[in-house]
Amino acid sequence: MARLAGKVALITGIGGGMGRAAALRFAAEGATVVGCDIVPEGAEETVRLVREAGGEIESFAPVQLSDAAEAAAWVDRAAEVYGGFDILYNNASAPRFGPVDELSVEDWDFVMANELSLVFYATRAAWPHLKARGGGVVLNVGSIAGTRGVEFMPQNAHGTAKAGVINLTQQLAVEGGPHHIRAVCVSPGFTVTPSTAWLVESGPQPFKDNISRIPLGRVGQPDDIVNAALFLASDEASWVTGVNLVVDGGGSVLG
Repeated sequence: MARLAGKVALITGIGGGMGRAAALRFAAEGATVVGCDIVPEGAEETVRLVREAGGEIESFAPVQLSDAAEAAAWVDRAAEVYGGFDILYNNASAPRFGPVDELSVEDWDFVMANELSLVFYATRAAWPHLKARGGGVVLNVGSIAGTRGVEFMPQNAHGTAKAGVINLTQQLAVEGGPHHIRAVCVSPGFTVTPSTAWLVESGPQPFKDNISRIPLGRVGQPDDIVNAALFLASDEASWVTGVNLVVDGGGSVLG
């Protein structure tokens, strides 16, 4: 359907999982994808897959998005090469977990830098380009962890960072409206990626009990999240901003 025909989409964390799925799908829908990742090898594999499928993609890697200067350099370079862009898809994140009395200050700071600050840094750099473009979309990836606590994972830092992403999205919607910039967030429930697949097989029993209660009867796949993101990024959602779209098979409605 080429729902993103003519669009330039910046996507962070394209090296695997949901980022790779996003790059493949957005390119298939007509977007020119400009990706980045901290791991060059993963990004290169995504580039190969997208191009083999007939899509257009470039990648800049490695990029440490938790460094404000590196994030800005990537955004500015993409804008220079393509004459601007239409979508910033803040997908990249790197959590760490631990009970509140055991999680180190260094780990807390790492999570804030790599799950919240990197979203701000990339968005801050993208904002003047989107204004000059006459509008666009900032698409953030939150999490149901940002809206509730759970008993099976000590996710105090991760949940706090993702709550920040959700709230930042709401504020960006307010500030972006006059410039025709939409800000939207998709919040996944448990989604199987290379870094989380082990939990399905050997995760703790409370985790297995939790996912067994998902009303739709299965865990998420990267495409489940990307399908929702595609709608939010497309012109079909032109009157949608400030939302946090939960994609979790209904799990969070059970409390």
